[in-house]
Amino acid sequence: MKTKQIQNADVVCDETGRQYHIGLAPGELSEYVLLTGSAERAFMASEMLTDIRIENRNREYQTFTGKYNGFEVSVMSTGMGPGCTEIGVIEIFQITKNPTLIRIGTSGGLQEQMGLGDLVISTGAVRLEDTSTYFVCEGYPAVAHYEVVTALIEACDKIKVPYHVGLTATASGFYGAQGRKIPGIYIRNPGLADELAQMNVKNFEMEASTLFTLCTMKEVRAGAICVAVNNRSKGTFVDPETYKKREKDALIAGFDALIKLHK
Repeated sequence: MKTKQIQNADVVCDETGRQYHIGLAPGELSEYVLLTGSAERAFMASEMLTDIRIENRNREYQTFTGKYNGFEVSVMSTGMGPGCTEIGVIEIFQITKNPTLIRIGTSGGLQEQMGLGDLVISTGAVRLEDTSTYFVCEGYPAVAHYEVVTALIEACDKIKVPYHVGLTATASGFYGAQGRKIPGIYIRNPGLADELAQMNVKNFEMEASTLFTLCTMKEVRAGAICVAVNNRSKGTFVDPETYKKREKDALIAGFDALIKLHK
């Protein structure tokens, strides 16, 4: 791949502007994008689209650009964790003008009263990951855009799905970084989930704070809605049938929110 500098930044692309990791060039991505950690969830979302004009696969970044109810949108998987999210979001910025990004993900519920499969709309995220600290200081807030939060609330009300609104915690990993006890391995803070629950944090995941931080810096709109696949306080896990239904509900809410935000 031939490389060049774009906007005085060390962003790797070919001579057409095609980005090294996401494999997309300018014009191939909508300005309205759903981001999924899971490639399988991106495929599920693509089945809800018509007139797909771009279908691209490169590494963990699976992308589809098509129409949802006549409105052009894109869906891209980013893989798990803040590092993969950083790469995807930075490269999206290089090939779009003013994108709106909504993460559709899974998470662990932290509040005892939360039902398995309930959706969680993030108003902001506790930055427990360190990827964002390479861009901003430790006290910098990771905040979802208020218009995205409002659009997601309205979309969830429309489809009558149970949801919660509040703070999310974003970790660098799944096991030690989220306080999970691992046989034979010491972790520093096994009570982390309980501490966050007492702070009224709603859920635990691995991408939102990086997304919110970068988008705030770039002055573009971003938000997140996640399925609570377990309840950490009770040690319970959602059944597969409920999970698939709520996963689709989250995608529908995301698509509907993008349409609202366009209008």
